[in-house]
Amino acid sequence: MKIGLLGGKFNPPHLGHMLIAEQVLDFAGFDEVWFVPNYGQSFHEPVAPVKDRLAMTNHIQLSKTKVSTLEIDNKLDGKTIHLLPFLPKENKYTFIIGSDQLATFHQWGDYKTLIKQIPFLVFPRYGYPSEPLYENMTVLGHKSLIASNISSTKIRDRIQMGLSIDAFVPQGVEEYIQLHNLYL
Repeated sequence: MKIGLLGGKFNPPHLGHMLIAEQVLDFAGFDEVWFVPNYGQSFHEPVAPVKDRLAMTNHIQLSKTKVSTLEIDNKLDGKTIHLLPFLPKENKYTFIIGSDQLATFHQWGDYKTLIKQIPFLVFPRYGYPSEPLYENMTVLGHKSLIASNISSTKIRDRIQMGLSIDAFVPQGVEEYIQLHNLYL
């Protein structure tokens, strides 16, 4: 099977993640997209506990997608290159990133080796250029592609302002956040 890996903190997961997965399935020929929440972090920013981020990511209910706990089960440090040996060998994988990640891609752990070991599909994000591109990267393009500027940062900002996020996150995520007092 051809699998697209959409990794990240999912702090919290939002409709932008779902838009990316749905359109990658529509336009890039993948059989499945796996959401891969980080266990550790390669960029040291405060995040909700991993059990909460996983629980929220499990609220994403899209056909041909699943939540992979490979990083969490193996207590990996968030560096994508360390995930590769744990991927089941029977599939072909492509790592999906938003164009917002391109400017800092050179800061990813061992990025020169990583880019040789797995192809990357870049999803255009509203307000971010699809460059610089590295070898083994392609940009998803289609005339019907819908890009957004929804981000976990903006979702957390709305929470801190006391605004609803229900229209921007998978069903049940706002309730989960309120129940567990996250991001206040």
